[in-house]
Amino acid sequence: MTTLLLGGLGLGLSLLVPEVLARARWTARAPGPSVVLWQAVTLASVLSAVGVVLVAPEELVRALDTGPDVEAWVLVGALAVAGLIVARLVWSTAGVLLRSQRRRARHADLVDLLGRAETGALQHPGGAPLRVLDGPLPLAYCLPGRAPRVVLSGAALQALTAEQVQAVLTHEQAHLRARHDLVLESFTAVYQAVPRPLRSRVPLESVSLLLEMVADDAARARCGPAPLASALCAMSTDGDLSTHNLSTHDLGPAGRAARRHDRTPQDDRRRRVGRLQRPATAEGSLRASVLALAVAVLVLPTAFVVAPWLAQALASLPPLPGW
Repeated sequence: MTTLLLGGLGLGLSLLVPEVLARARWTARAPGPSVVLWQAVTLASVLSAVGVVLVAPEELVRALDTGPDVEAWVLVGALAVAGLIVARLVWSTAGVLLRSQRRRARHADLVDLLGRAETGALQHPGGAPLRVLDGPLPLAYCLPGRAPRVVLSGAALQALTAEQVQAVLTHEQAHLRARHDLVLESFTAVYQAVPRPLRSRVPLESVSLLLEMVADDAARARCGPAPLASALCAMSTDGDLSTHNLSTHDLGPAGRAARRHDRTPQDDRRRRVGRLQRPATAEGSLRASVLALAVAVLVLPTAFVVAPWLAQALASLPPLPGW
């Protein structure tokens, strides 16, 4: 019974819940806590998969009453499979981090070689160094890492006012301070580690948009909503959103593939601009509710599914010699 519950929970958290959560409109009103909720859903789905691997063999041998020797070997096999799942996730995470680090280092070298350093009015106080690249397209992005940089194109400086430039810089610095690249890389690692039939591109895509909204809020608080909203519109070329965090495009094939066919960059831009044009409201109760839901997603399956099974499994173990 526990196997079925965990299996259904894992499939629901992997395939059904992401679709529902991605379509929810309230996540835009609490983007930071919503990212935490996405992390909880993803972690709970992984834990459910590991739980099925451990629980199913134990329930089977207990039902068949095969004896302690068989139970011991089955337990060893289940632990080995669970270890492989964890090892695959660790390997995927290490690979994503290493590839991203190398890619960003090469990009940073090119930016330092081709760009020019900006100081004075353009330099964000206390922020990462700013590099300006000559080019016809208005671009703005950040390079996270040990030596972070913010990159603007010369066309962006020509297209934007001073207030808009400061809003864009604040947006990119917010990505760097919060290390949003690490959040996205963790979701990419899970995406790559999960077997292909169970993969869902929705979490990575949705979290990417929510992190943009988190950075938008930082820019709104410092510069007001109008400069960033108008900058987003001014920097949209050929339907592509040019103001972005480079880490969303720096995650290899899985990260680049995480765009659903029914949602375009224009849709994301319109949603962000519309959100900035609405009055900012303090929704502490919503944020608290979303965080409570994230905790519940992690705690309740353990309390109501795993704990009863574990108590029963421990009670069925034979007593140790001398006890």
